[in-house]
Amino acid sequence: MFIYLNGEFVKAEKAGISPFDHGYLYGLGAFETFRVYQGHPFLLKDHFQRLQKALNELNVQSDLSYERMKEIVQELIKVNKAEKEEVYVRFNVSAGIGEVGLQVLTYNSPTIICFMKPLSGRLTEEKTGHIVSLKRNTPEGTFRLKSHHFMNNIFAKREVGNDPSIEGLFLTQEGFVAEGIASNIFWVKNKTVYTPSLETGILNGITRDFVLACLKRENFSFREGLFLLNDLLQADEVFVTNSIQEIVPIKSIGTKSFSGTKGPIVQSLIKMYQTNRHLLFTKEELKGKEG
Repeated sequence: MFIYLNGEFVKAEKAGISPFDHGYLYGLGAFETFRVYQGHPFLLKDHFQRLQKALNELNVQSDLSYERMKEIVQELIKVNKAEKEEVYVRFNVSAGIGEVGLQVLTYNSPTIICFMKPLSGRLTEEKTGHIVSLKRNTPEGTFRLKSHHFMNNIFAKREVGNDPSIEGLFLTQEGFVAEGIASNIFWVKNKTVYTPSLETGILNGITRDFVLACLKRENFSFREGLFLLNDLLQADEVFVTNSIQEIVPIKSIGTKSFSGTKGPIVQSLIKMYQTNRHLLFTKEELKGKEG
């Protein structure tokens, strides 16, 4: 498998970065993960825009453009002979080499890495939800980045275990429903779709945003806000989203059961996702199809 590293495509086992990269020393880095469907990187522009926002927050200056990011992904697909496959892509930008110590100046030479691995269709049809005892930590800055700071997620994953059919779900310190360990969460009650607002400190997921755009286009009733666990447990349907697993129904949380794959709204959203994933580059293009 080839990976992209700072302008070169190299065998993964031969790639290396400096031990003085501040992405390694201090966790100063951001990344995006997304799926490519037979050569089409779905919602890539949205991923690029979120990545750039994170790098600005981290004070990392990069000349990476959307067009260049797309070229890197497409060339990596080509050198790995994956044009007709579905693949997972991780695009990673770290601060780069710096002096040992906390740096306040702008990082001007980031380390850029991109790698991929094959996928096969939907990873799972439905999951079981588990409320983790560990509370969701607050963002390190003004909003949550998709950054290298993953210890809260890792500790929660250790609590849940390795079973891929179980999704750990976070509550905030105040008791509000937040997000999954690697997902955003939605639920349906009386035909209205609910999801925690960004005010809870959750990641603004790209698939989350896409689902909200779908709901708006199809005139579904939806609400973002601060919700307690009991609000979630009273739901008719529950589902989680991320860019790799797409839209996955939750069949139960503890002793409470939900519609799972039979939920009519989650079925509609999965169908919309599968219809559009080969066609659209941004959620704004979806909105442009309204009417």
